[in-house]
Amino acid sequence: MNPVLEIQLVAVIVAVACALPGTFLVLRRMAMMSDAISHSILLGIVLGFFLVEQTTHPVVIGMAALSGLFTVWLVETLLNTRLVKADAAIGLVFPALFSVGVILINRYANNVHLDTDAVLLGELAFAPFNRMELFGFDLPRGLVAMGAILVLNVLLLLLFYKELKLATFDPGLAAALGFSPTLIHYGLMSVVSVTAVGAFDHVGSVLVVALMIAPPAAAYLLTDRLSVMLGLAAGIGALSAVGGYWLARWLDSSIAGSMAAMAGFCFLLALVGAPQRGVVARWLQRRRRRARFAVDMLLVHLSRHEGTPDEATENTLAHLVSELGWSPAFAERSVQAALRDGLVVRQNGHLALTAQGRERARRVQAR
Repeated sequence: MNPVLEIQLVAVIVAVACALPGTFLVLRRMAMMSDAISHSILLGIVLGFFLVEQTTHPVVIGMAALSGLFTVWLVETLLNTRLVKADAAIGLVFPALFSVGVILINRYANNVHLDTDAVLLGELAFAPFNRMELFGFDLPRGLVAMGAILVLNVLLLLLFYKELKLATFDPGLAAALGFSPTLIHYGLMSVVSVTAVGAFDHVGSVLVVALMIAPPAAAYLLTDRLSVMLGLAAGIGALSAVGGYWLARWLDSSIAGSMAAMAGFCFLLALVGAPQRGVVARWLQRRRRRARFAVDMLLVHLSRHEGTPDEATENTLAHLVSELGWSPAFAERSVQAALRDGLVVRQNGHLALTAQGRERARRVQAR
């Protein structure tokens, strides 16, 4: 297989495997937990290495996963004291565990391939050189390991989709129906830990966080349906991986860094252009609400002076500018909008309500 294709396949599998559990972290407002786990598992990797003196031994993977769960438990314990908030608890726990791991590397494993640069950034370019035999095929080890984790994540998602959905959106109802939100929570954190451990060696902690959060956060802005959100998160993650690889080749820069940048760029596009929650859409919504409110104010003003002796002077464009404090341009736009909707008509130099406009003014004043 072409090494270029192998690197991209490993990156895509890592991205999709991270995006699936990351979607539930985003929905649960626990995005920072992925940062905590992806950094604190370094301590478990180092301790596991001291036990077996191998970086790929199952004991190392198990210790790293336990380190991630230990992080979650510590954060939850701090939260239960009610003395600190969630972000503070996470900010206290993961730097402490991560720094202990870094100190142990520098003190006792300085000549081993556990350097902090690889920990933070990873090196996907080396993925094609670390190979293994599987069913007679010579494949990159990262492709096999992350492929197995991706299959595990998909199977668990299919098996426990309803439970995860219920516990994510309504933990109280889940508990009332006999499910354990705590058990589901720790199960999800276990999946996050295992995924982070698998991806850690190939892409580093920075890209693990980027791929767990940026694609799901972008998908969250694009849809309200969980099933669609999961698919979009996986697709955006894969797009970030492939696009980031080619960006790295073009810039001759870090592959992991370029992929993280591409994931951030995809989120930025969603943030600006999402049809309902995007910056542009929300600006247009505010503009439309402001225009509608202005038309309502215009109709109420006209209705209050309708049939009075001063109607001819009060219900004019010039008087609207002075009494309502509108600019001439804004007043003209509001009148034109009311004219287009058939709510008012121009009559003998002043504005008059139509039957439709009179009815809408009545509804507005009845609110």
